[in-house]
Amino acid sequence: MMKIHFIISTLKGGGAERVLSILASEFAKINTYEINVITLNEHKDFYTLHPSVKRISMDFGKIPNHTVKAFFNLSKYYSNKKNRPDLIISFMTLINLITIPIAKFYSIPIIAEEHNSHLRSFKNREFLSKLTKKHLYKRANFLTVLTKFDVPYYTNFGANVVVMPNPCSFPPIKAQEAMDRDKTILAVGNLDRYHHKGFDNLIKFIEPILKSNPEWQLKIVGSGTNGLTILTALVQEHELSNQITFTGFISDISKLMQSSSIFILSSRFEGLPMVLLEAMSQGMACIAYDCKTGPSDIITHKYNGILISNQNASEMQKELQNLIDNKNLRLTIGCNGLKSLKKYHINTIIKNYEELFNKILN
Repeated sequence: MMKIHFIISTLKGGGAERVLSILASEFAKINTYEINVITLNEHKDFYTLHPSVKRISMDFGKIPNHTVKAFFNLSKYYSNKKNRPDLIISFMTLINLITIPIAKFYSIPIIAEEHNSHLRSFKNREFLSKLTKKHLYKRANFLTVLTKFDVPYYTNFGANVVVMPNPCSFPPIKAQEAMDRDKTILAVGNLDRYHHKGFDNLIKFIEPILKSNPEWQLKIVGSGTNGLTILTALVQEHELSNQITFTGFISDISKLMQSSSIFILSSRFEGLPMVLLEAMSQGMACIAYDCKTGPSDIITHKYNGILISNQNASEMQKELQNLIDNKNLRLTIGCNGLKSLKKYHINTIIKNYEELFNKILN
């Protein structure tokens, strides 16, 4: 049995958290792996893991600083040889800051994962982010990134970089299931990250579209308290309360995607947007801003989706209205999307990881 520890901050709602839960559960189904998921901070889990996955929290003790506490607790845990895995897979920049030094100290192989473009800033934690990227990633056995765009940046700092796309978490529907859908436009993301996800701009540019198409609805799916307050005020300001709904977090979002017509990605920046893959797998007609990384890796313009010049609101309005007006176009794009997902299938991703495991352990 190969013992693998997946390590992340929490399993609350988010793309990286969902990816980890999918990967850990899929590896747990293979009888040659023993899988543990370790979180360094305490939070209610939003995602369900395979029953055989052992769940461990490192958020205990009275040290006030979360980073210091996590470093101390994980170090102490691995000081017992029986607790050490054959491999660590660590998610996100500031968690990798903790796990890489510990892994190297205890001679545990480690794959560090980045799930955002290197262009994303961390505001008050920018120094720690740059420290990790420039000085620690070269110490990991491999660093995985979501798109080719990030490879030269990390290679420049000596990291052993591999492109590892997110898996599509839902099995693709059959093409004929994409026929009858509600007149619903869907957007998905954490509401507290509304600037990142572009929800503020979405509400503004979609106003004339919704008001000229009163039978259509926009549903924004995601958790978040402060963001909900801000976005609700914006919806009220634009007098769209009867056409824009905030659903909160939905654990089984595939059902909503199967009944909705258009998926819209309004983000200012992304890594590789998992939710775009999910929407495509459920036969939705997808339209997205061609932000710096992500959408252009997934969408072939006017074949399996619509790519809009980055943050070009007038172009987005024009193409969104075209999708609303043309049911056959929505159906064609949705069906083509279903044909485009082979490289994101979970079996393909698992095989890619196992190739890395062999390189590390041999």
